[in-house]
Amino acid sequence: MAKSRGGGGPGSPGDGHHSLAGTRESLAEPGGDELSSLGSDSEVNGGGPEERRVDKFGFIVGSRSAEGPLEEVPLEVLRQRESKWLDMLNNWDKWMAKKHKKIRLRCQKGIPPSLRGRAWQYLSGSKVKLEQNIGKFDELDLLPGDPKWLDVIERDLHRQFPFHEMFVSRGGHGQQDLFRVLKAYTLYRPEEGYCQAQAPIAAVLLMHMPAEQAFWCLVQICEKYLPGYYSEKLEAIQLDGQILFSLLHKVSPVAYKHLSKQKIDPILYMTEWFMCAFSRTLPWSSVLRVWDMFFCEGVKIIFRVGLVLLKHTLGSSDKLKSCQGQYETMERLRALSPKIMQETFLVQEVIELPVTERQIEREHLIQLKKWRETHGELQCKSPPRLHGAKAISEAEPPTRKALEPVPSIIVPPGPAPVPKARKSKEKSREKGPASPANGPGAEGNGAPGAARELLHPQVSPHHQSKESLSSRESEDTYL
Repeated sequence: MAKSRGGGGPGSPGDGHHSLAGTRESLAEPGGDELSSLGSDSEVNGGGPEERRVDKFGFIVGSRSAEGPLEEVPLEVLRQRESKWLDMLNNWDKWMAKKHKKIRLRCQKGIPPSLRGRAWQYLSGSKVKLEQNIGKFDELDLLPGDPKWLDVIERDLHRQFPFHEMFVSRGGHGQQDLFRVLKAYTLYRPEEGYCQAQAPIAAVLLMHMPAEQAFWCLVQICEKYLPGYYSEKLEAIQLDGQILFSLLHKVSPVAYKHLSKQKIDPILYMTEWFMCAFSRTLPWSSVLRVWDMFFCEGVKIIFRVGLVLLKHTLGSSDKLKSCQGQYETMERLRALSPKIMQETFLVQEVIELPVTERQIEREHLIQLKKWRETHGELQCKSPPRLHGAKAISEAEPPTRKALEPVPSIIVPPGPAPVPKARKSKEKSREKGPASPANGPGAEGNGAPGAARELLHPQVSPHHQSKESLSSRESEDTYL
């Protein structure tokens, strides 16, 4: 396996040699991972941690071929985007309910790095999930776990982004947190267990958030965005492979015809792309932009990226001249051109590609019918997938805690002052006949209870809820 390229791109073309065809434990080839020799700080870059330099993504400089010039967002523009995102995050429910299209446009432009982890949690619904399950991760973390899964997880830890500063050291904090998150998932979903493609997903999340938040984000990806992808028989990924191939017929008939002629099953080239959400395929700057859109818009982004890569790799007669056979075609798909994976080009192509959720779901029904005719019923009963943040938000609205009424005016101890208007009314009442308000059932002639009511007005539940929520959310500025 070749070293990773590009801004840390764990993947670069060469990093995508592994195939998951048919099993969940073939992401890493037995004994074939040249990166597995890494593990101590001194083994990387020829020296200790004090000599190591990392790029802005946390990958060790000099450990891979250069990605080329990165597109830098001007500082002033970045600050403006941060301000806009902070406003959205602090008023998330309102934005999600009324301005979802604006959220989508801002995700397409790229989430500011300082807020990316927090934004992913809001988009995926994992923040709500965590709040509904306070202490659950800690509870799972303390349990021993199933040795069957623990052994496989431990063997995989050093393979996840070994040139990233978080995961370079064997037994370092990054590998420890990765182990905790993956172990917790096997306990949370024991019927599903562990799939090796979950490790790079969890590692990317840990680069942006603490272990507990990364765990719930992983849960949302496995259950809402990509349900069934990591189950024992890989049925969901095989179905999506057929959906991708069918959509390719419309997007690039030339590529479709060539792959059909060569009898190359989609499972051979798209499994790692989809199961790892391109985290082991694209340059790192492109990975992050794809994930920003994926968390917002759902699996259609993964389909679009795959279609763009196929179209620009096999979509013309000129491109096909050098890959006449099956072997040459697979090699071309493993060694994708850096140009088509470049951040600006790829993102624009993905945004403009007219593939919708409706098309994907319609094709899903067609392929599901064909599957049942040839294989029978699916063995893995997965929940229906939700297409992005809006669908997840509507399916799992955040729960509101009961709010205690609080006085809006704090009065110092001592006799409560009586307003002048009320004093004059009381004098007129003393002169006139006794009214029911001044009778035995009242609290006294001065009606101090009414005065206290003026000083401590009861806040309506609606007003109080909005006020308390906005103040609570404004404190949550995890950058």
